[in-house]
Amino acid sequence: HLLLFLLFVGPFNCFAGYSRATELFYSLNEGLPAGVLIGNLARDLRLPVAGGQHPGAPQPPLSFTLASRGLGEQYVQLDNRSGELHTSAVEIDREALCVESGGAAVFGGAAAVSASSPSPESCLLLLDVLVLPQEYFRLVKVKIAIRDVNDNAPRFPVPHIRLSVPENAPVNTRLAIEHPALDPDAGTNGVQTYRLRENYGVFTLDVEENESGERTPYLIVMGALDRETREEYVTVIVAEDGGTPPLVGSATLTIGISDINDNCPQFSDSQLNITLYGNSSLGTHVATVHAVDVDLGSNAQITYSYSQKVPQPSRDLFHLDESTGAITLSSKVDGDTPRLHRLIILGNGPGCIPAVITVLVTIIKVMMRPPEVVPRFIANEAEGVVYLKELEPINTPIAFFTIKDPDEKYKVNCYLDGDGPFRLSPYKPYNNEYLLETTKPLDYEAQQLYEISVVAWNSEGFHVNKIIKVQVLDDNDNSPVFSQQLIELTIEENNVPNAFLTKLHATDADSGERGQVSYFLGPDAPSYFALDKTTGVLTVSTQLDREEKEKYRYTVKAVDSGFPPRESIATVTITVLDKNDNSPRFINKDFSFFVPENFPGFGEIGVISVTDADAGQNGWVALSVLNGSDIFVIDTGKGVLRAKVSLDREQQSSYVLWIEAVDGGDPALSSTAKITILLLDINDNPPLVLFPQSNMSYLLVLPSTLPGSPITEVYAVDKDTGMNAVIAYSIIGRRGPRPESFRIDPKTGNITLEESLMQNDYGLYRLLVKVSDHGYPEPLHSTVMVNLFVNDTVSNESYIESLLRKEPDISIEEKQPQISIEPTHKKMESASCMPTLVALSVISLGSIALVTGMGIYICLRKGKKHHRADENLEVQIPLNGRINLHMLEKKPVEISNI
Repeated sequence: HLLLFLLFVGPFNCFAGYSRATELFYSLNEGLPAGVLIGNLARDLRLPVAGGQHPGAPQPPLSFTLASRGLGEQYVQLDNRSGELHTSAVEIDREALCVESGGAAVFGGAAAVSASSPSPESCLLLLDVLVLPQEYFRLVKVKIAIRDVNDNAPRFPVPHIRLSVPENAPVNTRLAIEHPALDPDAGTNGVQTYRLRENYGVFTLDVEENESGERTPYLIVMGALDRETREEYVTVIVAEDGGTPPLVGSATLTIGISDINDNCPQFSDSQLNITLYGNSSLGTHVATVHAVDVDLGSNAQITYSYSQKVPQPSRDLFHLDESTGAITLSSKVDGDTPRLHRLIILGNGPGCIPAVITVLVTIIKVMMRPPEVVPRFIANEAEGVVYLKELEPINTPIAFFTIKDPDEKYKVNCYLDGDGPFRLSPYKPYNNEYLLETTKPLDYEAQQLYEISVVAWNSEGFHVNKIIKVQVLDDNDNSPVFSQQLIELTIEENNVPNAFLTKLHATDADSGERGQVSYFLGPDAPSYFALDKTTGVLTVSTQLDREEKEKYRYTVKAVDSGFPPRESIATVTITVLDKNDNSPRFINKDFSFFVPENFPGFGEIGVISVTDADAGQNGWVALSVLNGSDIFVIDTGKGVLRAKVSLDREQQSSYVLWIEAVDGGDPALSSTAKITILLLDINDNPPLVLFPQSNMSYLLVLPSTLPGSPITEVYAVDKDTGMNAVIAYSIIGRRGPRPESFRIDPKTGNITLEESLMQNDYGLYRLLVKVSDHGYPEPLHSTVMVNLFVNDTVSNESYIESLLRKEPDISIEEKQPQISIEPTHKKMESASCMPTLVALSVISLGSIALVTGMGIYICLRKGKKHHRADENLEVQIPLNGRINLHMLEKKPVEISNI
């Protein structure tokens, strides 16, 4: 539409200088990826670009637009501003694009501009490009020649090629192979050569190229061929293209050697000597001649005939079957018949000199005739063969035999000769009548054919044989039999779908259709097992999971095709073998254990439970500590976590471990779990006094200090936690002018002045302070000496220091800190008073006032005493004796009611 608009509306002078149509030619290889530069239209058309020849003059921007909407547009991308033409995401396939074009134009460069037109055989992409604005308008015809690359291998149209060569083909005979290989590529990338993988020393290949460039392979005979030596050659024909690297394709080539009549009949012997009794009956078999021709088909057909040298009386006496070569007695021998006959027989083949054999028949004169055996068959008989079913009962009659002497001079007897369940017995009351019958059931599977003879002889010793063949007919009396009644199979889990399990095999001794076996799954077989009815191939259509089910057991049936059909059943057991497809699993992803500190080394901290659904070695799990292995160790078998050393909460209050569980599979699978070990505090650290730092330090206290004023403090810390770190302070020893002048706060350790200092109170005060924790089961404590020097100034420090160096004579008065229990005591006292008042009121109404007053008085007295005790939280426990400040025993103080 844009083009039509410009043609009819735009000014005609816009075509001046640029109105001519322009053609650009490019070439590129097929199969290039997206973004490959084909060419720059602006540069190749030499159009001015911004900032080009006249930098000062304003130049409108160029615009390039694809005007065509054909097949070629999908293979390219055009930049509307720069005019660059690139390949698109749609890959160019020269063979698909130019199906009918067999050639390829070759240009220099991957995307070179051609000054001349491409050859007619080129595979071209045609594009129409409009260049705007109007002052540069032109319609550009872009032709892109697609160069062929060797991306297709030669391929024969059929996988098997058969060629027939006559065995008398001369050397250098050329036979065209009718199915040459095809290669969609063009030029040298197409099929170039053919070769035989095995030439047997008698064949080679040649290639002929016709005017259209098609190459046809020819088979050349390089040596003599003889079908009787080898009738077929099987090799592989290989087609190779001219690419780099070359690609090949192949097919099976079968070379059949066709027969020609190059062999004639031959007898194995040149003469046969036959003796014939003169009393032989008509049709008596005399002899059979047999010649062999190694050719095939009609070339090997042989007919037999008498030579012209055979006299006519011999021809009349002996009949020669021209097809089989059998010689039989065709007329009766009498006294005038010659006693020696020379029968020259010819074996005739097409186009051959006849083979010759001589049969000498000597006739022995017999004065009497032999006995005669006349059969009359009861069972089905055809051409001397009696047919009996294998299920026939015992004593089944087969035939009557009449035995007689033709001369009626001699007594004739007969008997049955041969093996088999048969009996020949006289059939009374008739003379010379005999019945042939069975003595037990016949079994086709044991023996199918019996050959027996009824022999008759007379008193002069002459005998005659009558041969009877009994063919046993099969019946469906056998069920199929599996080679194994219990078929035990194994398969690894995670098998591929339709995996082969086994091929069932059952045999049926019956013949024909009665012995044909079909296979079926039993009703207890899962639906994802399949059994081929004909081949007996057992497969499983889905993946098996041992963890879901490890063993399968079901039945299979083998059914024959008899009527009625018979069947047998076998049992199939399938054990699914384990594969390492399950990682070890912890019962928890996070484990937490609370362990008291100072827990003994190698004591059991806890048990890490882990399972693996796999079996055997794949399910064996080994546990290890990924971090902290220098402190902790884990029992692989039981999963017991232990610490190699005793743990101190004050050094580290908790540990975070990562435990890895690795199974025994190959490759091994693993999983990890987080273990948090929290140490519970025990009271194993006494309070540590941080201030005062020394028992030898002292503090100046001015006499003007007001009562209640803080003097100093004792500061201590405890490394333990909880109640084990709660500290109480108490003064257990005093020395000084008036030592009770100072008091310590049991909670804070602050020392304050209780009473005003007088003139007589000047001097050195030494307070032995006990710092005790609230640990359980036994509190721990430390002591420190607090030295206070009451004076206006410190005029003689050496004197004070000498007093401090002296061993203080302090009596220890242990004071146990008390916790305020005032509400509890008040309730207890109130509860103890109320029963007394009630009892007194019941005993005597008259003395209610007196008893009540006394009770109130007692309660008030006890409440005041208890209140005073609560205000002084120190329990004075006098301990007689002296104290050594440096060797003071850290005796625990029991604190109750905490």
